[in-house]
Formats: sequence, C-alpha cells, structure tokens
Amino acid sequence: MTLNGKAAVLTKPFKFELREFPVPEVEYGGILIEVSASAICGSDLHAWRGERKSKGGVILGHELTGKIHTLGDGVSTDYLGQKLQIGDRVIFTYFSPCHRCYQCIRGKFTDCPANFNARKTIEEFPYCTGGFADFYYIRPGAFVFKVDSSLSDDSITSINCALATVMSAIERSNMNSGDTVIIQGVGALGLYATLYARERGAGTIITIDSQEKRLSLSKECGADYTININSIKDKSERVRMVKELSGPSKGADVVIEVAGVPQVINEGLEMLRLGGTYVEVGNIIPESNVNVDFNRILHGIKYVVPASFYEPWLLPVGVKLIERTKDKYPISDIISHHYKLNEINDAFKFSEWLREGGTDVIRSVVLPK
Repeated sequence: MTLNGKAAVLTKPFKFELREFPVPEVEYGGILIEVSASAICGSDLHAWRGERKSKGGVILGHELTGKIHTLGDGVSTDYLGQKLQIGDRVIFTYFSPCHRCYQCIRGKFTDCPANFNARKTIEEFPYCTGGFADFYYIRPGAFVFKVDSSLSDDSITSINCALATVMSAIERSNMNSGDTVIIQGVGALGLYATLYARERGAGTIITIDSQEKRLSLSKECGADYTININSIKDKSERVRMVKELSGPSKGADVVIEVAGVPQVINEGLEMLRLGGTYVEVGNIIPESNVNVDFNRILHGIKYVVPASFYEPWLLPVGVKLIERTKDKYPISDIISHHYKLNEINDAFKFSEWLREGGTDVIRSVVLPK
C-alpha cells in the first residue's frame, strides 16, 4: 500500500496549499522521518515573500525534528555510532554535503556546493524536502544524530538551524573569554547567540533591536546592556555608547549581525575595536547590497567573517547546551507561537516582521499532528 502524507506547498508568494503526496522510496543511506515540529525561520519568510526564486511549487521548512519512519539500507547508526531504529527522535543537518569535492575532502562541509541544492520542487525527487509536512526525507550525506533526551520537541526544533548557526558564528569569530560582544538583532538567532556567548565566557554582551520585548528577553539570556534603536535613533550615538561600554578596548571585540538588514552593517563595523571581528549571518537573500569603505576595513584592522551553514559537531553539542541551561535561561520562551499545518498561511502572516506594526513572534512552530 502506498503511504501518503500531507504537505504545505508554496505555490506562489504569500500562498500555501495543502496537498497530499506519496512518500518517496528511501535510497541507500537515506532516512524518512515523521515530522514532530518545524519552525518558521527567517529564510522561510524570505521565500514566502518571493525573494528566493524557485522553478515550481516547494515545501518549505528546514528547522525541524522528528522520529524515524524508515531507515534506508546501509544506515544502522548515527554519526556518533549510536544505534538507530524506527521511532527514534533525531536531529540532523538540513544540508547534505557530497563528501566528494575539494571542500569536503578538507573537512569543510559548510563550503560544499551541494549544500545549495537542498530544496527541490514538488516535481523533483525526493519531493519531501521541507519540514512543513507529515514526512521529511533526510538525504544521503546529511549528518544525523539520535536525540536521547527528555527535552521537548520545541526545545529541539531550532537547534538544527538557529542555534547551530550562531554557535558556528561565534566559533568562527575566535571570541575569547572576557570579550565584548555585540549582537545586532535579537530574534531567535540573536537570543541563542546571546546565550551561547554568555556560556562561552563573553565579558560584556550588548544586544541591539527595535522591540523592547525581545531586548528584555535577551537580558534574561545573558545580555548586560540593550540598545533600542527606536529610543536611540542616531547611529553615531549608538556607536559611541558601544565604545564607552566596551571599556579599555574602545570598541567591541566581536559584532554578530543576525538582523538580516544590510543597512546595519556599516554601523556594526564602526562598533568594532581595532582588530575586532564582524561576523555576517543574516543577509541571506540576493541583492543584499551595502557600500562599505574598505579603507576603513584595512586601516581600521577589522576582520569580516561569513557564517553560512554550520559544522555538524555543533548539533549534539547544542542538544547538551540546551539540556544544561534549560532552567538557567528562558529557552522555552524563544518558541513563542504554535500552529497546526492547516493554519500555515496564518502562521506566516502573523510571523511576518515587515507587516504594519511588526510582530511579537520570536519563533513560530508548525505542528503537523
């Protein structure tokens, strides 16, 4: 008997349709999971608006967790050697490096060209490549880890994108204990970045956003100071404040951009000390253009580091981090809203930060069941 599952198909900008599909036959090395929960990432909102083009209808959603439904031949353990079986909850990289290219043989799985081919249309095998569905297909090559934990699905869902991405960003920044860290934007990524920077030994953490609710939550996640851009509208004043709060360094050691707004980049660069590092995470859509005076980079001795995708080892580390700190930080508040799969159009409309009046959503989760 053919197994079918429902999925929310983005048929055109701002429009999902619920459709039913036969699940794909699982290849050698592949895994089919039954989705437990899938979060709406900022990149999903970009695709929903039509800012990321596709050749046909697509199933969005990459920030998710679920339980194994079918194991392909050749799969018996996860990437840490733990035995896998039907019903196990797993976490996994949403990208699948090829393991056979110039970058992969050097261990740079985040740089593999195959990572950019993750999202297929509903006309292309294996169809189930999005989390807003009953089933999700983990392709051969993805890194899979068993989650043997009492953590809720809410707590697990965002580890494989939001948390792991900012953990990678902070690792790439070479942040040292006691460093001053600035976080531009405190949605889910910014809150996780605040938490991880604090746990990793940051000295002073300053968060910047336009929403007071998010800024208040960032203080509960470890921020020392917050700057509301609606209250302090002058960019030069915000830069002055950061340099003053940084103490003897006269600027931040690390600035992490997770606002997804190109216009904040020059401001963030000006907040750095001589020799500081700017980590770019949020500007993920084409034409995210900004004019940067590279004389200021060269003679200001500023390092600019991109952080796209993440190192697979961060996933099990992220699970342990959330387990260890779940009572220390308001992690459960980062997932702020829940929707059923048949409510997905409402979920995206309410999560849209560009709508009039903005949104108080931090992260919405879509539940297929």
